[in-house]
Amino acid sequence: MKRVIVDYNKLTTDILDMLVERYPDGYDYNDIITFQNAKGETIRAVEVRTDETIYLVKISSQLEKTMESYSEDEESFTNDDFDFEADHEDSDSDNY
Repeated sequence: MKRVIVDYNKLTTDILDMLVERYPDGYDYNDIITFQNAKGETIRAVEVRTDETIYLVKISSQLEKTMESYSEDEESFTNDDFDFEADHEDSDSDNY
């Protein structure tokens, strides 16, 4: 299974749809995954999955605002609002 770490500025509307569906009332402390990246930085993220990919979306105040706005007015967002590139971490290990 492919693992992808996604920063707020790299969100697509598909990933945002999954986030809002999985966390309709927002995420809480128990939903947050904390790990260290290859640079040794501590990352906090929430997880959404498809059949082929695990997405870890980095948490930021901007992510929270975007999720709230998106769930309130889904039609105002288009895929043009987001950059489609994502930080890919393909690994068979359990470490993200």
